[in-house]
Amino acid sequence: MKLVMKFGGTSVGSGANIRHVAGLVTEYAKNNKTIAVVSALSGVTNSLIEASYHAQRSNEKHIQAFTKTLLAKHTDAIKGAITSEAIQKEVTEITEKSVAELEKILTGICYIGELTAKSKDYVMSFGERLSAPIVWGAIKDHNAQTQWFTGKDAGIVTDSNFGDADPLMNYTTHLVQERLEPLLEKNIIPVVTGFIAANQDGIVTTVGRGGSDYTATILGVALQTDEVWIWTDVDGIMTTDPKIVPSARMLPQLSYQEATEMAIFGAKAMHPRALGPVSRADIPIRIRNTNNPKNPGTLITKESQADVKEAAKAVAMIKDVAMLNVYGATMVGAPDSYAKVFDVLGKNGINVMMISVAASEANISMVIKRELLGRAISNLEIALQEHGGIISEVTAEDDVAVIATIGANMKGALGVASKIFSAVAKKGINIRMIAQGSSELNISFVVKEKDGIAVVQTIHEEFNLGKP
Repeated sequence: MKLVMKFGGTSVGSGANIRHVAGLVTEYAKNNKTIAVVSALSGVTNSLIEASYHAQRSNEKHIQAFTKTLLAKHTDAIKGAITSEAIQKEVTEITEKSVAELEKILTGICYIGELTAKSKDYVMSFGERLSAPIVWGAIKDHNAQTQWFTGKDAGIVTDSNFGDADPLMNYTTHLVQERLEPLLEKNIIPVVTGFIAANQDGIVTTVGRGGSDYTATILGVALQTDEVWIWTDVDGIMTTDPKIVPSARMLPQLSYQEATEMAIFGAKAMHPRALGPVSRADIPIRIRNTNNPKNPGTLITKESQADVKEAAKAVAMIKDVAMLNVYGATMVGAPDSYAKVFDVLGKNGINVMMISVAASEANISMVIKRELLGRAISNLEIALQEHGGIISEVTAEDDVAVIATIGANMKGALGVASKIFSAVAKKGINIRMIAQGSSELNISFVVKEKDGIAVVQTIHEEFNLGKP
């Protein structure tokens, strides 16, 4: 087989973990053409973002302390991951050079006092640029042939939407095949940084937080691999959060559509944008546990599991959201009133996660991230008054949670919504908002956050999701 194997931050969280990852990669590479994609060490990307904000505020002392700590963290990982002193020295030199470069960039931001999306991407790229050489060194320490690349060097080319770039797949495919395919033919293991790419001018971009999954599927499509494996710290995608429902079980198979719905609604095992490239190319993804490699994990394919007849497969909850309600009598019959509302939100970087519109056309209810609520309300009030006062009131509830019941077999099944809402009503819990798309794979609704856990437990029990 030809495989892309992606390892997340917890999988490469320490030197011992990296050595374990290197062992997995080299073992599978004996009988398969294997590409490894790696995230930054656990917590490093967040610390890089924090450091960039300190640099923007000209806090040079913090920068010096931060780079010292960062170097020590990665030096410790090198010692724990690699036994050969010669390889340790080689990787340490790469690491020291990268940290020195990072310090110069952060110091430059200190002097300028400005942090652009472009410079922030460059700073964030160092997490993976520091982890990939350690994984490369550990694989080399296992006596395997290997070579490491940044996503840019591997040939991933994107647009210039810094912080959330999209790949130019035709150009990327050409470059990736040209640069990596000859190595695979010689049984050399490419180690590629996740998250990082470059635009057509060669300037570093990133494909969004958690984007190492995306990198893995981009490479999987470009190289036409048999499968993409996402190694994480759970056995696979679960019927719900096991912290909420201990009887939650692993789902052996999902369709791309089901997995997308679950990823959007907080299934930590998968980044939602990562499913786009592989679903179009019909390349399976497998979610696997680094600490339990004997478990085959969850397989994500074009079709759902054929022998599963139950309507619902999983129930998920999103917290840290808010419900935004926009009212206005003049919105009724005005063809562009909704467009104006969404245009204001879009221009201010506010993504709408869920929408419900009354048939009267007099109000719209939306779910957004809670941290964006203040920005949304102020900008809506200001902008829409300028449009002739099409709205009369904007209200919000910031103590809510979204519950989503998901399953391909819900499509066309009678009584699913009734079963969900009856179960919730029996618990005496009020539903604040409901939405269902035409795909019928997902019924989403809003409840008070204090009721969220009880609702998840109730639906999980109602549909017997804990039973194989």
